[in-house]
Amino acid sequence: MSLSAAEIADWAATLATARRDRTGCAPISSSIELSLDDAYAIQRAGTALRLQRGEKVVGWKLGYTSLAMRAQMGIDQPNFGPLTDAMLVADDGPAGPALMQPRVEPEIGLRFERSLPEGADLREVLDAVSETFACLEIVDSVYPDYRFRLEDNTADGSSAAQVVVGPALKRRDRLDEVGVVLFHNGAESGSATGRAASGHPAAGVVWLVEQLALQGRRIEAGHIVITGGLTRAVPLAMGDRVEAVFDGETRVAVRRPPTPTP
Repeated sequence: MSLSAAEIADWAATLATARRDRTGCAPISSSIELSLDDAYAIQRAGTALRLQRGEKVVGWKLGYTSLAMRAQMGIDQPNFGPLTDAMLVADDGPAGPALMQPRVEPEIGLRFERSLPEGADLREVLDAVSETFACLEIVDSVYPDYRFRLEDNTADGSSAAQVVVGPALKRRDRLDEVGVVLFHNGAESGSATGRAASGHPAAGVVWLVEQLALQGRRIEAGHIVITGGLTRAVPLAMGDRVEAVFDGETRVAVRRPPTPTP
């Protein structure tokens, strides 16, 4: 099925309303046959609604680049979604109050000093990086209990909700060997290396460059890309604090107040 422009706009509005009102909604694929192309079209329409509200695209997220996350969510291939300035959260600050069912995963982030051309390879991606940093992604699906197909998740921006941009990583070489340990309320909940993300964090960016080119877009100078969850995601309930420690010394954290912020 190929959705009409009106149907794409309607589904984007449905997702936006469900997230705004914190009511959630049934997966789109439970109502119609949803292709991945249609899902990305809905995603773009949803992004346009964010831009109309005054938000600005600041980069991209990669989803399902690790086997751990694919296994946790029953997804068999990666996807991507946009990041806006409204999604950014201060390191060790409070997560936004409008979350429904947030989960947190540790990631390696890349900031680019110049745009990436179509066909950029791993070396070209790395050469364009101005900073590597520790980060946490807060995912928050609009679909109850995270029950969805890849296409539903893609339409919903790959569940992108918020991003905690942490300190710069001490080393920029061998990002595939950077180690991370995730702590949930002080208890270790998982560990991995950068290799968990597509074999190398920048490898997913190579894939992203090509996917964006198919849509006539690209990674621009100044954009950040978070390269995919390295461990299984943990829930962020009221009163929780989640921290990731990279290479035993670089820390990034987020907390959720015990009561909602007015």
